[in-house]
Amino acid sequence: MSDFPRVTREELEKLDKAALINLVLLFQAQLEKLSQRVHHLEDQVAKNSSNSSKPSGSEGLTKPKTQSLRRSEGRKPGGQEGHEGHTLCRVDKPDHRQVHGLNSCPHCENDLSHVAVSGWESRQVFDIPPVQIEVTEHQAEIKECPACGKEARATFPAGVTQPVQYGPRLQVQASYLNNYHFIPIARTCELLNDFYGQAPAYAFVGEANQSVETSIEPALTKIREQLTQADVVHFDETGMRVAGQTQWVHAAATDSLTYYDIHQKRGQTAMTAMGILPNFRGRALHDHWKPYQNFTECAHAFCNAHHLRELQFVTDQYEQAWATELAQLLLDGKAEVANADPEGTSLSPDRLDYYDQRYRAILQQGFAANPPPELPRSKPRGRPKQSPPKNLLDRLDKHQSSILTYLSDFRVPFDNNLVERDVRMVKVKQKVSGAFRTPSGASSFCAIRSYISTVRKQGGNVIFALQSALDGQPFIPPAPPFPA
Repeated sequence: MSDFPRVTREELEKLDKAALINLVLLFQAQLEKLSQRVHHLEDQVAKNSSNSSKPSGSEGLTKPKTQSLRRSEGRKPGGQEGHEGHTLCRVDKPDHRQVHGLNSCPHCENDLSHVAVSGWESRQVFDIPPVQIEVTEHQAEIKECPACGKEARATFPAGVTQPVQYGPRLQVQASYLNNYHFIPIARTCELLNDFYGQAPAYAFVGEANQSVETSIEPALTKIREQLTQADVVHFDETGMRVAGQTQWVHAAATDSLTYYDIHQKRGQTAMTAMGILPNFRGRALHDHWKPYQNFTECAHAFCNAHHLRELQFVTDQYEQAWATELAQLLLDGKAEVANADPEGTSLSPDRLDYYDQRYRAILQQGFAANPPPELPRSKPRGRPKQSPPKNLLDRLDKHQSSILTYLSDFRVPFDNNLVERDVRMVKVKQKVSGAFRTPSGASSFCAIRSYISTVRKQGGNVIFALQSALDGQPFIPPAPPFPA
């Protein structure tokens, strides 16, 4: 407001016509500037997790009631047809049997102790026996060689290096609880004490993670190789507090592979250091963040869930009909792909042409409602500031083919939710366990979580896979069949 000149009534009456016109023009320019500023602030306040990329966790306790962007697909609640249930089933040969005798009639209290049994009603209880730690003492024989007279000692098994130590199974459970279920180190030690009556030191969990990280290195190498050779890979990144600073966890994933890497940078430097995108020649699916697009040796596709949220913002804040129409068009395409022939690879040419033309027509409506800003008389540095709808329209126009790729290539999903679910686990870890105190701890988590997530996606048992890794045989994901 300090830019407005203060003019009294008496001063206004003394101004000539030219001076009054100049004053009005000055006020008009200032009002326009303030109006844009107010609109910008209103846009910031109006953004939430349903109409922007703002994370829901940042809204705190004041999180507004939002409307889901999902559209009904006509499915009934509960398990769908063909879903395999997980009901607890009886076994033919139980481990133990307990017979409960009947000595008196519950109706008339007659003595039944000498009456023959005519049958049994049985019920089975599944439970675990009491568990306690077993101590195995390894004794290496010592002998004196009669030939040379020197003392000789037998060799201890691999891994038995200390006079007293915990074994690999306990190491696996500690690493499993800490990295898969995100239980903090202190509570992991408490849990092991409650289960087994033995409380390891906090350092034991960190040492267990380091042992697992070293053991799974061959698996991580193979995961990176397979991601580099995949047809479609999802990419995303998120912040994480490490040693009091924000670092960035970068994730690359398919429906059968996951790889995390942590770096001090968020952009292209970190993506290059990860070692996947520089050698990737398939199609990368991600949001519109520009550093991803700097990798030009691969094709790109964009997450339409982000577009739906941004279009919802334009609908809510600017009340422009084109945004609603385009969001519906994207969802119509998604539904058509879902109902297409499972053996197909693309929509038919005429349907692709329909979506392409309809997309263009809706964008033209948007451009008509959002003309480019007028260029000022004096040339400012940089591009002229545009409204959020105009910025979105320019992006949608520039990347049309990559946005609609899911219609012409069924291997490309509609959105980037697959890797976002993987990234969500990183945020859950941070919320449950807090920040990492050391870079090595964060690196171990990313490595072990990559291995665990891949094992889970492949249908394997996580504890068995961790145990196998410490035994020198880590789970190696099988190579997928590549097209001829």
